[in-house]
Amino acid sequence: MTDFRDQAIELVEDGNLDPMMALTMCLKWMSNDEVGEMLDANELSERFQEEDDGQPDEAQEWADFDPDC
Repeated sequence: MTDFRDQAIELVEDGNLDPMMALTMCLKWMSNDEVGEMLDANELSERFQEEDDGQPDEAQEWADFDPDC
């Protein structure tokens, strides 16, 4: 049985299909809800985007405490 997903990936990898064109084709084929679910499943949706709370992250705190650390 042919896995068409693998076939599409191979077309891109072999240079027979432009990656941006492949992405555009997929997104236009999928419903808006499917695209949202895909983004969410890959932690790319808005709920996974960090908001800058103005506080330094742990690495910055250590660098401020001990620059040689």
